[in-house]
Amino acid sequence: MTEKQYEKASFAGGCFWCMVKPFDEQPGIKEVLSGYTGGNVENPTYQQVCSETTGHYEAVQITFDPEVYPYEKLLELYWQQIDPTDAGGQFYDRGQSYQTAIFYHNEKQKQLAEESKQKLEETGPFTKPIVTRILPASDFYPAEEYHQHYYKKNPDRYNAYQTGSGRNAFINKHWGEE
Repeated sequence: MTEKQYEKASFAGGCFWCMVKPFDEQPGIKEVLSGYTGGNVENPTYQQVCSETTGHYEAVQITFDPEVYPYEKLLELYWQQIDPTDAGGQFYDRGQSYQTAIFYHNEKQKQLAEESKQKLEETGPFTKPIVTRILPASDFYPAEEYHQHYYKKNPDRYNAYQTGSGRNAFINKHWGEE
């Protein structure tokens, strides 16, 4: 029997708390980590990233089985979790660390990300330009333990944040109830 070949996918979509649950619930997903990527400080802390001085994005890194849940499906799900037209952050959270980005781990992911972005621009529900960046993956630093799987550890606060930030209303307006 051959060992499963897992791949990595990395997405920034604003607050990483909100980006874990949608992916965590899919078949073929081995792990979803909250963390920081894209910046110039090694092993940054949450406070450092929030200070907007590290260049890092809040992001999730997903370990997945492409035979069960292909990268194309991850991209589709990703687009449905964000406002890809907002260059200033996501919903309530403002600043560079909350901007959206797809971090590709190989040339195939880059191509698929670019194709999905183009398709969204042509056929998606948005009238404004898609500003989500497509960038090469760089070092990924897992966030502090209290951030990991926040939706499970603090369900009431997570649900209040999802609603209060405007994320749920935006997703429902553009993609319908889940």
